[in-house]
Amino acid sequence: MLKIENVSKKYGTTQALKSITLTIPEGVCYGLIGPNGSGKSTLMKIISHIIKSYEGRVEHVGESKSALGYIPQDISLEEKLTAKVNMEFFGQIYGLKGKTLEERVEKTLKDVGLWERANDIVESFSGGMKRRLNIGCALMHAPKLILLDEPTVGVDPQSRRYIFDIINKLKEEGRTIIYVSHYMEEIESLCDYVAFIDKGNIVEEGKIDELLNRYAETSVFFESMIPNKTLTSLGYDFVTHQGGVLIKTTKPLDTLEDLAKLSKKESLVPQQLSLYRPRLEDVFFQLTGTDLRDQLQ
Repeated sequence: MLKIENVSKKYGTTQALKSITLTIPEGVCYGLIGPNGSGKSTLMKIISHIIKSYEGRVEHVGESKSALGYIPQDISLEEKLTAKVNMEFFGQIYGLKGKTLEERVEKTLKDVGLWERANDIVESFSGGMKRRLNIGCALMHAPKLILLDEPTVGVDPQSRRYIFDIINKLKEEGRTIIYVSHYMEEIESLCDYVAFIDKGNIVEEGKIDELLNRYAETSVFFESMIPNKTLTSLGYDFVTHQGGVLIKTTKPLDTLEDLAKLSKKESLVPQQLSLYRPRLEDVFFQLTGTDLRDQLQ
Protein backbone atom coordinates (compact mmCIF):
# COMPACT_ATOMS: atom_id res chain seq x y z
CA MET A 1 0.00 0.00 0.00
CA LEU A 2 2.71 2.51 1.00
CA LYS A 3 6.47 2.62 0.49
CA ILE A 4 8.64 5.21 2.20
CA GLU A 5 12.27 5.21 1.06
CA ASN A 6 15.11 7.21 2.62
CA VAL A 7 12.89 10.17 3.53
CA SER A 8 14.73 13.03 5.23
CA LYS A 9 13.52 16.50 6.16
CA LYS A 10 15.24 19.58 7.58
CA TYR A 11 13.76 22.74 9.06
CA GLY A 12 16.67 25.15 8.77
CA THR A 13 19.51 23.47 10.65
CA THR A 14 17.16 21.07 12.49
CA GLN A 15 17.07 17.54 11.11
CA ALA A 16 13.44 16.48 11.66
CA LEU A 17 13.68 13.14 9.81
CA LYS A 18 16.73 11.06 8.97
CA SER A 19 16.53 8.53 6.12
CA ILE A 20 13.18 7.01 7.10
CA THR A 21 12.38 3.76 5.25
CA LEU A 22 9.14 1.86 5.87
CA THR A 23 6.85 -0.47 3.94
CA ILE A 24 3.26 -0.49 5.16
CA PRO A 25 1.13 -3.43 3.95
CA GLU A 26 -2.44 -3.08 2.75
CA GLY A 27 -5.26 -3.67 5.23
CA VAL A 28 -3.32 -3.20 8.48
CA CYS A 29 -3.34 -0.69 11.30
CA TYR A 30 0.23 0.58 11.55
CA GLY A 31 1.24 2.47 14.67
CA LEU A 32 3.85 5.20 14.70
CA ILE A 33 4.96 6.04 18.21
CA GLY A 34 7.47 8.38 19.78
CA PRO A 35 7.80 11.43 22.03
CA ASN A 36 6.74 14.95 21.11
CA GLY A 37 9.12 16.45 18.57
CA SER A 38 10.35 13.07 17.32
CA GLY A 39 9.21 13.67 13.72
CA LYS A 40 5.89 11.78 13.68
CA SER A 41 3.74 14.65 12.43
CA THR A 42 6.33 15.71 9.87
CA LEU A 43 6.29 12.22 8.38
CA MET A 44 2.49 12.21 8.27
CA LYS A 45 2.45 15.54 6.44
CA ILE A 46 4.93 14.19 3.90
CA ILE A 47 2.83 11.06 3.32
CA SER A 48 -0.29 13.21 2.86
CA HIS A 49 1.50 15.56 0.41
CA ILE A 50 1.12 18.61 2.66
CA ILE A 51 4.91 18.87 2.88
CA LYS A 52 6.32 18.54 -0.64
CA SER A 53 9.90 19.60 -0.09
CA TYR A 54 11.92 16.68 1.29
CA GLU A 55 14.54 14.14 0.32
CA GLY A 56 13.63 10.56 -0.55
CA ARG A 57 10.52 8.99 -2.04
CA VAL A 58 6.96 8.18 -0.94
CA GLU A 59 4.91 5.87 -3.12
CA HIS A 60 1.21 5.09 -2.66
CA VAL A 61 1.22 1.74 -4.43
CA GLY A 62 -1.72 1.29 -6.80
CA GLU A 63 -3.70 4.18 -5.32
CA SER A 64 -4.32 7.81 -6.20
CA LYS A 65 -4.02 10.75 -3.82
CA SER A 66 -7.81 10.93 -3.65
CA ALA A 67 -7.81 7.52 -1.92
CA LEU A 68 -6.12 9.10 1.11
CA GLY A 69 -7.83 10.57 4.18
CA TYR A 70 -5.75 12.70 6.55
CA ILE A 71 -6.89 13.66 10.05
CA PRO A 72 -4.40 16.16 11.52
CA GLN A 73 -3.86 17.01 15.18
CA ASP A 74 -5.42 20.43 14.63
CA ILE A 75 -9.17 20.42 14.10
CA SER A 76 -10.10 21.74 10.64
CA LEU A 77 -13.78 22.66 10.75
CA GLU A 78 -15.93 25.70 10.04
CA GLU A 79 -17.38 26.22 13.52
CA LYS A 80 -20.04 28.75 12.47
CA LEU A 81 -21.73 26.10 10.32
CA THR A 82 -23.58 22.91 11.23
CA ALA A 83 -22.05 19.45 11.43
CA LYS A 84 -24.03 18.43 8.35
CA VAL A 85 -22.85 21.39 6.27
CA ASN A 86 -19.24 20.67 7.22
CA MET A 87 -19.70 17.08 6.08
CA GLU A 88 -21.32 18.17 2.82
CA PHE A 89 -18.45 20.57 2.11
CA PHE A 90 -15.78 17.91 2.48
CA GLY A 91 -17.83 15.42 0.47
CA GLN A 92 -18.23 17.91 -2.37
CA ILE A 93 -14.46 18.50 -2.45
CA TYR A 94 -14.11 14.85 -3.45
CA GLY A 95 -16.86 15.03 -6.06
CA LEU A 96 -19.79 13.60 -4.10
CA LYS A 97 -23.19 15.07 -4.91
CA GLY A 98 -26.90 14.41 -4.89
CA LYS A 99 -28.23 11.29 -3.19
CA THR A 100 -24.75 9.77 -2.85
CA LEU A 101 -23.59 12.80 -0.88
CA GLU A 102 -26.72 12.76 1.27
CA GLU A 103 -26.32 9.07 2.09
CA ARG A 104 -22.62 9.45 2.91
CA VAL A 105 -23.33 12.36 5.26
CA GLU A 106 -25.96 10.38 7.15
CA LYS A 107 -23.85 7.21 7.38
CA THR A 108 -20.72 9.03 8.50
CA LEU A 109 -22.49 11.16 11.10
CA LYS A 110 -24.03 7.99 12.53
CA ASP A 111 -20.62 6.28 12.55
CA VAL A 112 -19.09 9.10 14.61
CA GLY A 113 -22.13 9.30 16.90
CA LEU A 114 -23.29 12.77 15.85
CA TRP A 115 -26.40 12.13 13.72
CA GLU A 116 -28.67 13.62 16.36
CA ARG A 117 -26.53 16.78 16.33
CA ALA A 118 -26.36 17.03 12.53
CA ASN A 119 -28.07 20.45 12.39
CA ASP A 120 -26.30 21.97 15.39
CA ILE A 121 -23.63 24.65 15.02
CA VAL A 122 -20.17 23.15 15.51
CA GLU A 123 -18.99 25.82 17.95
CA SER A 124 -21.54 24.42 20.44
CA PHE A 125 -19.78 21.02 20.39
CA SER A 126 -17.36 19.73 23.02
CA GLY A 127 -13.72 19.19 22.07
CA GLY A 128 -14.29 15.44 21.74
CA MET A 129 -17.31 15.94 19.48
CA LYS A 130 -15.35 18.29 17.23
CA ARG A 131 -12.57 15.74 16.94
CA ARG A 132 -15.05 13.01 15.99
CA LEU A 133 -16.60 15.29 13.37
CA ASN A 134 -13.12 16.10 12.09
CA ILE A 135 -12.47 12.40 11.61
CA GLY A 136 -15.82 11.97 9.88
CA CYS A 137 -15.07 14.73 7.38
CA ALA A 138 -11.87 12.97 6.34
CA LEU A 139 -13.79 9.72 5.79
CA MET A 140 -16.52 11.15 3.57
CA HIS A 141 -14.91 9.87 0.34
CA ALA A 142 -14.26 6.37 1.79
CA PRO A 143 -10.45 6.55 1.51
CA LYS A 144 -8.39 3.35 1.33
CA LEU A 145 -5.47 4.85 3.28
CA ILE A 146 -6.25 6.78 6.46
CA LEU A 147 -3.76 8.84 8.46
CA LEU A 148 -4.72 9.60 12.06
CA ASP A 149 -2.39 12.00 13.89
CA GLU A 150 -2.97 11.92 17.67
CA PRO A 151 -6.78 11.54 17.30
CA THR A 152 -7.50 11.10 21.03
CA VAL A 153 -5.52 14.00 22.50
CA GLY A 154 -7.71 15.92 24.91
CA VAL A 155 -10.90 13.96 24.26
CA ASP A 156 -13.41 12.69 26.82
CA PRO A 157 -13.84 8.93 27.49
CA GLN A 158 -17.06 8.74 25.43
CA SER A 159 -15.39 10.27 22.38
CA ARG A 160 -12.37 8.01 22.82
CA ARG A 161 -14.66 4.97 22.70
CA TYR A 162 -16.32 6.27 19.53
CA ILE A 163 -12.91 6.84 17.92
CA PHE A 164 -11.77 3.33 18.81
CA ASP A 165 -15.01 1.91 17.40
CA ILE A 166 -14.48 3.86 14.17
CA ILE A 167 -10.93 2.53 13.82
CA ASN A 168 -11.97 -1.05 14.50
CA LYS A 169 -14.73 -0.76 11.90
CA LEU A 170 -12.26 0.60 9.34
CA LYS A 171 -9.97 -2.34 10.08
CA GLU A 172 -12.86 -4.77 9.50
CA GLU A 173 -13.48 -3.09 6.13
CA GLY A 174 -9.87 -3.75 5.12
CA ARG A 175 -8.71 -0.12 5.12
CA THR A 176 -5.05 0.71 5.73
CA ILE A 177 -4.54 2.94 8.76
CA ILE A 178 -1.48 4.79 10.02
CA TYR A 179 -2.11 5.66 13.64
CA VAL A 180 0.20 8.19 15.30
CA SER A 181 0.23 8.41 19.07
CA HIS A 182 2.44 8.66 22.14
CA TYR A 183 -0.03 6.50 24.08
CA MET A 184 1.49 3.00 24.11
CA GLU A 185 -1.71 1.37 25.32
CA GLU A 186 -3.65 2.68 22.31
CA ILE A 187 -1.08 1.35 19.88
CA GLU A 188 -1.10 -2.08 21.58
CA SER A 189 -4.89 -2.21 21.50
CA LEU A 190 -5.50 -1.00 17.93
CA CYS A 191 -2.45 -1.74 15.80
CA ASP A 192 -0.96 -4.78 14.10
CA TYR A 193 2.45 -3.23 13.40
CA VAL A 194 4.43 -0.46 15.06
CA ALA A 195 7.44 1.70 14.30
CA PHE A 196 9.32 3.53 17.06
CA ILE A 197 10.57 6.96 16.02
CA ASP A 198 13.02 8.89 18.17
CA LYS A 199 14.89 12.06 17.23
CA GLY A 200 13.94 11.65 13.59
CA ASN A 201 15.08 8.03 13.32
CA ILE A 202 13.18 4.76 13.09
CA VAL A 203 14.85 2.77 15.86
CA GLU A 204 12.79 -0.40 15.31
CA GLU A 205 9.65 -1.59 13.55
CA GLY A 206 7.64 -4.73 12.94
CA LYS A 207 4.69 -6.77 14.17
CA ILE A 208 3.83 -5.88 17.75
CA ASP A 209 3.77 -9.46 19.04
CA GLU A 210 7.15 -10.17 17.46
CA LEU A 211 8.74 -7.07 18.98
CA LEU A 212 7.38 -7.93 22.41
CA ASN A 213 8.80 -11.44 22.14
CA ARG A 214 12.13 -10.16 20.85
CA TYR A 215 12.84 -7.37 23.32
CA ALA A 216 10.63 -7.48 26.38
CA GLU A 217 12.11 -9.52 29.22
CA THR A 218 10.05 -11.80 31.42
CA SER A 219 9.64 -10.16 34.83
CA VAL A 220 7.84 -10.45 38.13
CA PHE A 221 6.33 -7.34 39.73
CA PHE A 222 6.87 -7.18 43.49
CA GLU A 223 5.51 -4.43 45.75
CA SER A 224 6.34 -4.97 49.39
CA MET A 225 7.75 -3.39 52.55
CA ILE A 226 10.82 -5.60 52.16
CA PRO A 227 13.80 -3.25 51.52
CA ASN A 228 15.36 -3.27 48.07
CA LYS A 229 18.77 -3.84 49.67
CA THR A 230 17.46 -7.20 50.90
CA LEU A 231 16.54 -8.16 47.32
CA THR A 232 19.98 -7.03 46.16
CA SER A 233 21.72 -9.12 48.83
CA LEU A 234 19.77 -12.17 47.64
CA GLY A 235 20.97 -11.69 44.08
CA TYR A 236 17.76 -10.43 42.42
CA ASP A 237 18.17 -8.39 39.21
CA PHE A 238 15.54 -5.65 39.37
CA VAL A 239 14.57 -2.09 38.51
CA THR A 240 12.15 0.18 40.35
CA HIS A 241 8.74 0.44 38.74
CA GLN A 242 5.48 2.13 39.82
CA GLY A 243 6.01 1.86 43.55
CA GLY A 244 7.56 -1.59 43.44
CA VAL A 245 10.26 -3.46 41.54
CA LEU A 246 10.42 -5.47 38.34
CA ILE A 247 12.56 -8.55 38.84
CA LYS A 248 14.01 -9.96 35.63
CA THR A 249 13.90 -13.74 35.52
CA THR A 250 14.02 -16.67 33.14
CA LYS A 251 12.01 -18.76 35.62
CA PRO A 252 9.07 -16.57 36.64
CA LEU A 253 7.12 -19.26 38.50
CA ASP A 254 10.14 -20.16 40.62
CA THR A 255 10.72 -16.47 41.33
CA LEU A 256 7.10 -16.02 42.42
CA GLU A 257 7.46 -18.94 44.79
CA ASP A 258 10.77 -17.65 46.20
CA LEU A 259 9.32 -14.18 46.82
CA ALA A 260 6.26 -15.66 48.50
CA LYS A 261 8.53 -17.64 50.81
CA LEU A 262 10.63 -14.54 51.51
CA SER A 263 7.50 -12.54 52.40
CA LYS A 264 6.34 -15.30 54.75
CA LYS A 265 9.76 -15.44 56.38
CA GLU A 266 9.72 -11.66 56.93
CA SER A 267 6.07 -11.80 58.14
CA LEU A 268 5.07 -9.27 55.50
CA VAL A 269 2.17 -9.56 53.06
CA PRO A 270 3.17 -8.02 49.69
CA GLN A 271 0.87 -5.37 48.26
CA GLN A 272 1.31 -7.06 44.88
CA LEU A 273 3.16 -10.11 43.59
CA SER A 274 2.43 -11.02 39.99
CA LEU A 275 3.77 -11.89 36.56
CA TYR A 276 4.50 -8.76 34.56
CA ARG A 277 3.22 -8.74 30.99
CA PRO A 278 5.78 -7.12 28.66
CA ARG A 279 4.61 -3.82 27.15
CA LEU A 280 5.68 -1.66 24.24
CA GLU A 281 7.01 0.96 26.64
CA ASP A 282 9.49 -1.66 27.91
CA VAL A 283 10.68 -2.24 24.33
CA PHE A 284 11.02 1.52 23.77
CA PHE A 285 13.08 1.82 26.95
CA GLN A 286 15.42 -0.97 25.85
CA LEU A 287 15.92 0.61 22.43
CA THR A 288 16.40 4.24 23.52
CA GLY A 289 17.40 4.01 27.17
CA THR A 290 14.62 6.44 28.03
CA ASP A 291 11.10 6.08 29.37
CA LEU A 292 8.71 7.55 26.80
CA ARG A 293 6.60 9.09 29.56
CA ASP A 294 9.64 11.01 30.80
CA GLN A 295 10.17 12.44 27.32
CA LEU A 296 6.58 13.66 27.19
CA GLN A 297 6.89 15.82 30.31
